[in-house]
Amino acid sequence: MSTPARAASLSALPVPLDTSPMEARLADELPSGAGWQFEPKWDGFRCLAFRAGDHVELRAKSGKSLSRYFPEVIEALRAVKSTVFVVDGELAVPVGSSLSFDALQMRLHPAASRIRRLSRETPAIFVLFDCLLSTTRVSLLDEPLEHRREALEGLYGAWPRSLFRLTPFTRDRRQARRWLQSARGALDGVVAKRVDGPYRPGERDMVKVKCLRTADCVVGGFRYASGKPVVGSLLLGLYDSAGKLNHVGFTSAIPTAEKPALTRKLEKLRSPPGFTGDAPGGPSRWSTERSAEWEPLKPRLVAEVQYDHVTAGRFRHGTRFVRWRPDKAPAQCTCDQMQPELRPGRLLGLLR
Repeated sequence: MSTPARAASLSALPVPLDTSPMEARLADELPSGAGWQFEPKWDGFRCLAFRAGDHVELRAKSGKSLSRYFPEVIEALRAVKSTVFVVDGELAVPVGSSLSFDALQMRLHPAASRIRRLSRETPAIFVLFDCLLSTTRVSLLDEPLEHRREALEGLYGAWPRSLFRLTPFTRDRRQARRWLQSARGALDGVVAKRVDGPYRPGERDMVKVKCLRTADCVVGGFRYASGKPVVGSLLLGLYDSAGKLNHVGFTSAIPTAEKPALTRKLEKLRSPPGFTGDAPGGPSRWSTERSAEWEPLKPRLVAEVQYDHVTAGRFRHGTRFVRWRPDKAPAQCTCDQMQPELRPGRLLGLLR
C-alpha cells in the first residue's frame, strides 16, 4: 500500500499515476507502407513504472499496483541513477531459455514470504519499450514515437542489465514477419506503431498481430449452453506419453445453425469417463441444469482448433474452431503439438 508521502510525490509527476497504457487493436496482417515501427509483443504483464525520488510504483493496465509482487524490480528501479521517469514495458520471468507465464502468475500471491522467495528464485525482468516522462520532468506523451524511443535509449544506457531489457524494433515489415514466423509459441505477437504518432493513453492506437497456431484435438466432452438443450462448448483433449487423454481447453465458436445436429451427434457418443488423465471436474449425470457440468464422450471426434498461448499444458484462452478432422485418428492427437517452435535461446537473444 502506498504511503501518503509516496502517493503525493508520485502524483505530482506531469504524467499522472492513473495514466492508462496505450493499447493495440487486433489485425490479421501487419500494416504495410512507410512510417511503421514493429516491435515484438512479449508474453508478460504490461505495466507503467513511475519514479519520483525514492518513490517507485508499478501500475498494471487495470490501474492496480503491482509493486508488492515484484520487490526485486522496485529495488532495481530505485537503484538507478535517474530519479525521475515514467516508462512503459512488460514484466516477464525468464526460466531457462524462454519466458514463463506460469512463473509470472505465481507472483500474484497474498503471502509476502512467498513473493520474497520467488523474487530470489525466479527474478523478473522489465522489458522496456516506451518513455512517457523525461528525466527533466517533461511529459513526452505528445512527442512522436521516434523521439520517445531516443529518450528511452538514453535512459536505458545508464541502467544495469541485471533486471532490465530494451525491446528491439525494426521498420522493415519483412523482418517483423520473420519474427512472427520464427517465434510462434514464445512471443505473443508483433505490435506496429506509427513512428510519428504520439502516446495515446487507453486508446487502441497500435496494431497487434498475434502468433496463432493450430492443433488437432480429441473432443472428450461437451457442455450444454446455459438454459438451452444444445451444445455450448466442446471440451478438448490431447494424449500424453502415457496414453492418457488430458483436458487442455475448450472451444465455443460453433455456428448457431449447426448446433442442433451437432448436439444430437454428441449425445449419441456420451460415455464416461471422457478424459482418462486430467479432467475438467466431475462429469455430470446427464443433467443439463448447470452449464458448468459436462458430458463425457467416447474419443471418436477430432477437431482442429486455433490457439495463441499454452500455460501449464493447457490453452490459456478459448480456442477458435477451424474444422473437423475425420481423416485423423484420435490417437494421433498428442501433447507434443503444443510445444513452442522457438529454438532454445532465440527469444531472449532478441533482447539487449
